[in-house]
Amino acid sequence: MSQQMSVREAFLEASSFLKETDSKNTQEPSQVCRWMLEALLEWKHNDFYLRWHEPFPIDKKQKWKDMLNRKAEGEPVQYITGSQEFYGLDFKVTQSVLIPRPETEILVEKLMQECRQLWPDSEPVIADIGTGSGIIPITLAVHNPSWKLVAVDISDQAIEVAKQNAIKHNVMDQIEFVHGDLLRPLIENKRKIDVLISNPPYIPSQDMKELQIEVKDYEPSNALDGGGDGLYFYEKMIRQLSDLSVYPKIIGFEVGQGQANQVAEWLQSLDQWNEVYIVNDLAGIGRHVVASGPY
Repeated sequence: MSQQMSVREAFLEASSFLKETDSKNTQEPSQVCRWMLEALLEWKHNDFYLRWHEPFPIDKKQKWKDMLNRKAEGEPVQYITGSQEFYGLDFKVTQSVLIPRPETEILVEKLMQECRQLWPDSEPVIADIGTGSGIIPITLAVHNPSWKLVAVDISDQAIEVAKQNAIKHNVMDQIEFVHGDLLRPLIENKRKIDVLISNPPYIPSQDMKELQIEVKDYEPSNALDGGGDGLYFYEKMIRQLSDLSVYPKIIGFEVGQGQANQVAEWLQSLDQWNEVYIVNDLAGIGRHVVASGPY
């Protein structure tokens, strides 16, 4: 990179470089380069085309080279920039947590609708199991300042990331962070939970090796591997429900492709809710299972 190179020229050169390494990348090179440049230069999204004729800062040359080399090896851009947007909010992500997916926004939206119908004038207590970076409880807290949330994860590193995100979005006073395995800490502490949400690992173990390089080589396997058929964590949580002091009035699970009907059947068999239904993602895949309305 010459000292006289503009940001636009650096962008075009980097996009070309990444296209040559696309065997290890499924993320679109031009979009990736834009995200990384915006992060590197601390630009807002609409700054890019307004300012890309500016000279590329010489003092950022080495860091930019390092970022490109990491991307060329297949590392997800979100780990390189350290952030991912979810529901209009910016979240810190590290290799200790799964990268937030846009389909999870549908679950958050649906659960907010259900909660506001059941508790129009009061404050539900909501538990997110396997919170990761904290996107679900933090988003719910930001949009519902009176709600109380419990964020559970078995990973201390994930809880630390989630706490940093809660501090960033000024919702630490609404969220209790708990280390533990699925519902066990709620059961042991006899916590009454109104709403239970979870996006647990759901990739069948035998499919793990077929995942894209960006996923299988970089994202935490314990946030992906759902056991033999991918349903291990749903089955375990649903069995644990009877050990809670009361059944939650609402349950929302994100599931893998082809798993929704089985998870819905398990919930229906408990006869605790007047409705159990499946919500499709934008591709028409049954992606979320919701149980709502106590008998």
